[in-house]
Amino acid sequence: MLRVGALLVFVVLVGATCQGVATALERREFPRPGRMVDVGGHQLHIYCLGEGSPTVVLEAPAEGMSATWGWVQPAVARSTRVCSYDRAGLGWSDRSEVQDPAAVSGALHTLLIQAGETAPFIVAGHGLGAAFATLYASQFAGDTAALVLIDAPVDETGAPVRAMRGRVSRLSPWLARVGILRATRTLSRGTTGLPEPSAGALAAFLNRPDHLTEAASELSRWNEVATQAADVSLRPGLPVTRLTVAGGDRVAFLVTESQAAPVVSAILDAVAIVRQPR
Repeated sequence: MLRVGALLVFVVLVGATCQGVATALERREFPRPGRMVDVGGHQLHIYCLGEGSPTVVLEAPAEGMSATWGWVQPAVARSTRVCSYDRAGLGWSDRSEVQDPAAVSGALHTLLIQAGETAPFIVAGHGLGAAFATLYASQFAGDTAALVLIDAPVDETGAPVRAMRGRVSRLSPWLARVGILRATRTLSRGTTGLPEPSAGALAAFLNRPDHLTEAASELSRWNEVATQAADVSLRPGLPVTRLTVAGGDRVAFLVTESQAAPVVSAILDAVAIVRQPR
């Protein structure tokens, strides 16, 4: 038993050391593409491309970050300005002391103001990000010109869909710390198909305990966020586009160009609607 225990300790130490070295190398290999903006007590990462109005704002799915839009953002940027960002504690963004889903919309609003981005905004969200996009449109109706909701966490009647645990569990941050997730590619293989450097950056963060800790926290509040989004009232006449890409998988990424194509098309259709003279 002592030998087995010593072997386990040795394996854990080796795994943790390899994890630390790999993370340090990845920090240099995948620097943030955008900039950090102070939103009051912490900084959020925002990455914008393109020119024109309205500006499209992208809300990432659960477990995701700005890099999950690797196919969508460059395609939309050919027609208008588009910004992706990382929610607090995810990707390159700092962690916030306020662990409240209701604070996400306020933080995004502050981020856009501080970053110098001007309304009107088309807010597009994927998965759990669709719920956050809906909450933003409800709270900041005057700034929201249209909504695009991809795989929203509601059923065909508009009722919230209860969370499926997906790929992130409470154990994931600990498995990442000792290098098990990295060695098995349990989560990072889900980035296959994304263009570089998005695929590499997302894979790196899916092996990072800090990112996974916040991702697990968000998933634990899935039902709360989905219920809030299902109960809000949106501005009358607000153009809302709903589409299903991943089907029943509520924790997924748009990893292929074919998956991203209908999303790009829906966003550009919303842009055209908003640009119509009134």
